This record gives sequence, structure tokens and C-alpha cells, in this order.
Amino acid sequence: MNQPLDHAALEVRTAPQNVELEQQLLGAILVNNEAYYRVSDFLKVEHLFAEPHRKVFDIAGKLIRAGKVATPTTVKTFFGADETIADLPVLEYLGRLAADATTIINAEDYGRTLFDLSLRRALITIGEDMVNEAFDAPPELTPRTQIEGVERRLYELAETGRFDQGFIEFGDALGAAVEMAAAAFDRAGHLSGIATGLADLDRLMGGLQRSDLVILAGRPAMGKTSLATNIGFAIARAYRSGAEHGLAKTLDGGRVGFFSLEMSAEQLATRILAEQSGISSSLIRRGAFEEGQFNDLVEAAKAMQTLPFYIDQTGGITIGALAARARRLKRQKGLDILIVDYLQLLSGSGRRASDSRVNEITEITTGLKALAKELDVPIIALSQLSRQVEQREDKRPQLSDLRESGSIEQDADVVMFVYREEYYLQSRKPPEGTSEFFEWEAKMEACHGVAEVIIGKQRHGPTGTVKLQFDAEVTRFSNLAVDQAAAYD
Repeated sequence: MNQPLDHAALEVRTAPQNVELEQQLLGAILVNNEAYYRVSDFLKVEHLFAEPHRKVFDIAGKLIRAGKVATPTTVKTFFGADETIADLPVLEYLGRLAADATTIINAEDYGRTLFDLSLRRALITIGEDMVNEAFDAPPELTPRTQIEGVERRLYELAETGRFDQGFIEFGDALGAAVEMAAAAFDRAGHLSGIATGLADLDRLMGGLQRSDLVILAGRPAMGKTSLATNIGFAIARAYRSGAEHGLAKTLDGGRVGFFSLEMSAEQLATRILAEQSGISSSLIRRGAFEEGQFNDLVEAAKAMQTLPFYIDQTGGITIGALAARARRLKRQKGLDILIVDYLQLLSGSGRRASDSRVNEITEITTGLKALAKELDVPIIALSQLSRQVEQREDKRPQLSDLRESGSIEQDADVVMFVYREEYYLQSRKPPEGTSEFFEWEAKMEACHGVAEVIIGKQRHGPTGTVKLQFDAEVTRFSNLAVDQAAAYD
């Protein structure tokens, strides 16, 4: 039986657009070229809907930027002799635009409205492409890959339209500098960046700076993960937010994203719990503690429960997937610092991965640096060191010890190494009672519980070495007492 047609369902919807508003803006520009500069920072040719209007805007913009005057007559010369717009000769159409133009006061508002309409059209395109790709996807395009691609396009679209305001008066720049100084004064440690909770390290680095890629490297058992965990937790614990111009703003500390590619979220949480409760993680795993210690454990867990510390424990993900998840976290929860443990467990795209491992690492480090700039947050990426460290008498690491060091060293803003002399001395114990034993014992006593953080590269500051207290039992780094530091030297 034939069903009646649903005319409402068959109605064709047109893309969001406002041709009349485009005419008003173009007319304002042709009458007073100053109107162009009120919109040129954010409104581009592709943001207009009507193709003839795109051409007019493009030609007028090129003339104005070249120091010439854009009028109906000058713009007309770049059209063909027989061209028409809306069935009118080009000069007549442009003349009508100029005659009907309103004041340029509204030019920026018009431009903003047209820009918003273009965003809506872009959203529709992304949605249509997503549907078409899902229907016609080739076997090698997995749903996860498609989701990551859509997320990337959506994030890029969300970030579109953020533009610099060009030249500003020096007085305004001074005001911004004073505000930054005031914010640093209010922040823990009086730093321009995010405080790590380790005073000597903060003094040398000025805190963790936004958009920086920080490489934290070391040989196994040096404490890379412990140091990164300590820093991340200290930042989350210090988190304090407020409002500025009606928008939420981080005043101190920060919201932390932690990609744990090697350990599970439970193992990472156990480490942090051990650090905060003072009960070693081995005792926590075995449940070998007294009732009082268990109460301490519960209290520490309660205090940490609401901290803005987010863990992704997925192993073996690509740099593209990591970036997509970081963008999502920033959109949904907010993000002030990202930690990746560790670099060599990431993989690149299939194309680069099949090329060579060095090229794949280059893609990964370049991607992390680009992500740090895109999200405007510091990224701490842990990295392994090559075995050549073990072949030297002095086992303190240096830049050349980084695996695939070319790209890592080049892309990083800061490179830090973790080194514990105690670890190496333990395995070189001489026979007791010998003169070598007494010398070894004195060295062991001096370096017991001491770790060095060696800053081998810092793009915006000095290099140097910071000594920290390291409690291996609870995997905790802390500031070294002054008398202990002097004794170690």
C-alpha cells in the first residue's frame, strides 16, 4: 500500500549562511577600506559563502594590503569583461554594494557573525564526511582511527578564530608584564611556570613553562617514573582555581594528565599512595602492615581522592591517539600539564613506523612538541638512555646518551637526567676490611639517599645539577637538607 509522502522530511535544508550580511560587509569595505582591517585578522576568503563574494573579498584584500584603494572601479578591473554577479554586470553589482553599505562601525560584528556561520558549515561537513567514511571505509581504516581523525578535525575547528591582536601599545604590554609578575608572586615558589614542588629544581628552571617539551631521561632503576609521579602529584595537590573575566582560571598548581604506557593505573596509584602514606609499596601490595598503618593509608587515600590527576593506562598507543585523548581531556576536564611514561613505548603512524625507528621517534618527538604548543601546556616525556652509559667510568648521563638522540635533543626545550651514584656503588662493594672497602663505605654514606637531576639542555635558562633526597622505600623525591647537600659535595 502506497504511503503518502512526508513533505517535511523531504524538505531540503540549506547550509547556514547570510548572503545579505556578506553584501553589507563588502559594501562597507568598498566605501571605507578601514573596515577590512577590522575583520582581516580572523575572517578569511573561505569563510564567505557566496563564491562571487569570496572573489570580491580576496581582490579587495590584496589591493588594500598592497597600499592601494579598493573601490568598485578598481576591483572591477580584475573581473572578466563579460562576467556578471547575480545577473548584473560586475561594476553595477559592486556599485550597489557600496551604495547600500552601512557604517563601518558594525564591520567587526558582521565579520564575527559570518565567521560563526562558516564554523557551522564546517561542522556539517565534518559530520557528513564522518558518515560517508563510516559507510565506505576500506579494511585498513579502523573505527578507532576514524574517531581520532574526527576528534582532531573538531579540535582544530574549536581552536579556529583565535588570533593575535597585532600591535598593542607599550603601556598595555607593561600592564601584562606586571600581571604576570603578580601571578608569579601569588604562585607557590614565586615562579613564572608551574611549581614542581622541588625548590632547588624550580629555582634553576623557573618552574615548568607552558608549551615546553621537557625530556626526563635516565637508565633503568634511576627513578624516572618516581620523579615524574612526584612532580605530577605535587602539581595536582597544589591546584587552586579562580575566575577571571567570568572564566575559570588556574591560579596555582594544575590539572595533570598522566599517560602510563608501562604501568597500570593501579600500580601508579600504589606508588603515590606509598609516597604519601610513608608505607612502602611492597608492604601495601602484600598487605603486610599494622592497623595503625592501614588507617594512615585510608586517610592518605581520602585526601587524594578528589585531586585533578587523570591516568590513561593504555599501552602501545600511537602519537595520534595520545594527542586525541589529550585534547579530549583538556576539553572535558581541563589540562595544565601532561606526563608521558615513556617515549619509546609510543608508536608513530603506520607509514613512518615501517620506514625506520629513528624516523618514527622523530615523528613522535615532533608530535609531542606540536601538541605542547597546541594545548599550551608543558609536556614531560620520559625517555630511556642507551647502554653506552654503562661502559664509562663516570656514569653520569649526557645528551649523546639519549636513544635516537638527534630528534629528542632537537625538539626538546629542556632535557633532564636522573642519576643516583648509590645505585652503581652498591654493585661495586670491595672485600670488607680492605682500604678500598673503607673508601667505598665513606662514599656510600655520603651518597646514600641522594639523587642528582642534571639539566643538560634548557632553551630559556642555565644548565646545571640539582641534588635531591630520594627515599627508595617509598619512591619519594624531596628537597635535600642543606647540611646533607654540603656533605655530599
